[in-house]
Amino acid sequence: MSESIYDRLADALHRLPNGFTRTASRAEIPLLQRMFMPEEAEIGAQLGREMETVEEIAARLGMEPLPARKKLMDMARKGLVWFERGEGKARFRLAPFVVGSYEAQLDVMDNELAHLFEAYFAAGGAADIMRPQPALTRVIPVQSAVKAEEILPYDDVRAILMRAKTFRVQDCICRLQQEHIGRRCDFPLRVCLTFSNAESTTPHPNAITREEALALLDEVERIGLVHSVSNVMEGLGFICNCCGCCCGVLRSINEFGVEGSIARSNYDAVIDSDACTGCGVCVERCQVHAIALDGGVAAVDLRRCIGCGLCVSGCEFGAASLRRKAPEETVPPPPNMTAWEEERLRRRTMP
Repeated sequence: MSESIYDRLADALHRLPNGFTRTASRAEIPLLQRMFMPEEAEIGAQLGREMETVEEIAARLGMEPLPARKKLMDMARKGLVWFERGEGKARFRLAPFVVGSYEAQLDVMDNELAHLFEAYFAAGGAADIMRPQPALTRVIPVQSAVKAEEILPYDDVRAILMRAKTFRVQDCICRLQQEHIGRRCDFPLRVCLTFSNAESTTPHPNAITREEALALLDEVERIGLVHSVSNVMEGLGFICNCCGCCCGVLRSINEFGVEGSIARSNYDAVIDSDACTGCGVCVERCQVHAIALDGGVAAVDLRRCIGCGLCVSGCEFGAASLRRKAPEETVPPPPNMTAWEEERLRRRTMP
């Protein structure tokens, strides 16, 4: 079989730091066919991680700049490419599959797309995306579970939101995708936060205030969802609030044993056996099944614990706490996305 344009697009996505694993069943091809029109696939197959001007891309494609710009802007609106403007010029690059173009399918998610993604996930593609390091995302611990003097600056989610100027809330694409394949989740759908340090001059239907964003964080902590953000110190733009039954990253831990699919926080959960009543609330709240009752007392499996702190915020008896890891065990995230991409590519190509 000759290589199709969608094979070349899949290879281009796999060359990005995030990766896009090819599967033996080729489950990725119908998924890409649903997401990209043929002309879009042709363009995407010739893009990479570097931002390029319209003129550079058009010359490589054999197109005139004006129609190339129009097509690229259409793809940017669909989340298939990333766009920036600097020094008076528009620049574009191929968006990674996750986190990137897949999340941009929120408005078009339906039964067909949900099943195509699930087929790719089940064929091993998603787990292989989650396996390389540094991980795509990292855990932010529940704020009430960490003493103020011990919280690390890049873990202080409330301080991060206080610096932001615009806020939006949208549905969780993972929960929506699972709903379309018949797996109903009890957690609410509209819990994903995005934010920016730039002022917004255009009204947006998903816009909320800073106060509403902070209130949402309090609510998802109360009901037991894990905060996750980009695995970097600077340039954060979203906070996902995740459950272990729907989130692709946490499902990789629970269903496929990819324990490094998310960067754990620099804290471990600890249970005071003398204070523990064996009520089991922490067992229910743990989204990665790291806590179990042993002899009527909760015990933490530190090999699975991601340091989210949900056990702490849910314990009425003060038996659970988060303990800061020793300095030699502390792993700070890469400083920014450029450093993350370079480290990810380096480690993916290591023998």
